[in-house]
Amino acid sequence: MALTTLDARTALVVIDLQKGIVAAPTTPHTGPEVVARAAELAAAFRSFGLPVVLVRVTFAADGSDAVPGRTEASHGGAGRPEGWDVIVDEMSGHPEDIRVTKRNWGAFHGTDLDLQLRRRGVTQIVLAGIATSIGVESTARAAHEHGYHVTLATDAMADMDAEAHRNSVERIFPRLGESGTTAEIAALLAKTRP
Repeated sequence: MALTTLDARTALVVIDLQKGIVAAPTTPHTGPEVVARAAELAAAFRSFGLPVVLVRVTFAADGSDAVPGRTEASHGGAGRPEGWDVIVDEMSGHPEDIRVTKRNWGAFHGTDLDLQLRRRGVTQIVLAGIATSIGVESTARAAHEHGYHVTLATDAMADMDAEAHRNSVERIFPRLGESGTTAEIAALLAKTRP
């Protein structure tokens, strides 16, 4: 589906562009490529006075606040280096940005993201970040369930697994919203602003 519109109150929500995650090997775009495109989108949103939300994931050093439950895959997280959860420099330094800290895959559960968006009259979100099939997809699903229009900046996201990324972009995202490139979203943003 092609991009059709951006609501008057659209927010950019950037998922987990933090030092320890951006440094991981990703596909089909590298962490630095995702950061550069997300920073481009953030600059465009800020120039029109639209909200930019920087989401990061973190856990207590002892893991006591991590998601519980048995899984077949390792939860990981043991021995993360100091500063792994710090938002990358290219995205930080803007005091007007909204910061959300999550302890789950998605940015809505257990955070004040929905409250922050609704108080600002936001009806649509544009999503970017890492990892496509985990934090981005989980947040997109919850945004859709909360009644937001969802747009996915597919060249401003990446995953650690090529097939997982492809599945999200080709099979899941079309059911949750509209997708486009950073350039397409920025052009539509400029076209629809007064």
